[in-house]
Amino acid sequence: MAKAMPRPAVTIAVRAARAAGNVILRYMNRIDGLNVVEKQRMDFASEVDRLAEAEIVKELRRAYPDHAILAEEGGAIGKGALTWVIDPLDGTHNYLRGIPHFSVSIALVDKGVPVYGVVFDPLRGELFTASRGDGAYLNDRRIRVSRREGLAGAMIATGFPYRQRAHLDAQLAMTRALLAEAEDIRRSGSAALDLAYVAAGRYDGYFELGLKPWDMAAGALLVQEAGGRYGDLAGRDGLPASGNLLAGNLPVAKAMVEVIGAHATPALLKA
Repeated sequence: MAKAMPRPAVTIAVRAARAAGNVILRYMNRIDGLNVVEKQRMDFASEVDRLAEAEIVKELRRAYPDHAILAEEGGAIGKGALTWVIDPLDGTHNYLRGIPHFSVSIALVDKGVPVYGVVFDPLRGELFTASRGDGAYLNDRRIRVSRREGLAGAMIATGFPYRQRAHLDAQLAMTRALLAEAEDIRRSGSAALDLAYVAAGRYDGYFELGLKPWDMAAGALLVQEAGGRYGDLAGRDGLPASGNLLAGNLPVAKAMVEVIGAHATPALLKA
């Protein structure tokens, strides 16, 4: 298997992700004492999110002071065509309950298109990286999406986001329809890791509603560079402004668009 020659931007992002991972692991045994705030209904953040994000921002600004930053906790910093999009702890709800499934997600986006991406699982030591046009890698080894030729036998990942409960009926209908054909559905609580797992062929496809740019930018690039595709629920390529994302290998993604399209409301199919 071919090994990656990391681009400088990826090297910096990896350094930032590892620094954030160190913060996350350092506080794991002190979860009960963390200061947790409810940003909105059922949407929590902890001081670990903010401390991890500060480490990432420090590394990125040191290397690229002219780049803009869009971070989950700190919001937008600076302006420019090149923007670092950061989720310092994707899977906060898991983390705060001691569930060992969460990640750090960092992407560089050029005019809305991800060009570099890193998703880091600090507990398992799994580092997923991608550069546009260079392929996707897990710990420096090339990864590819699965070879599944359709929904039969497929493992699909999803999430039921707290921000989008108004669309729950439609999403449950989509899930029911997919389960009629797929092998199973997983809901693990970290969109970035779900997408990374699609890129690595662990999952065959993924869909979720109401994601933010920091939830999906790095993972979406991983899927694309691993030979898959990502787009909105109607099958249009690119990061959807709606946050309603679908990804998978090519035949599974196509089949998912057809099944989901039959059960999604018109509002969910908008770009």
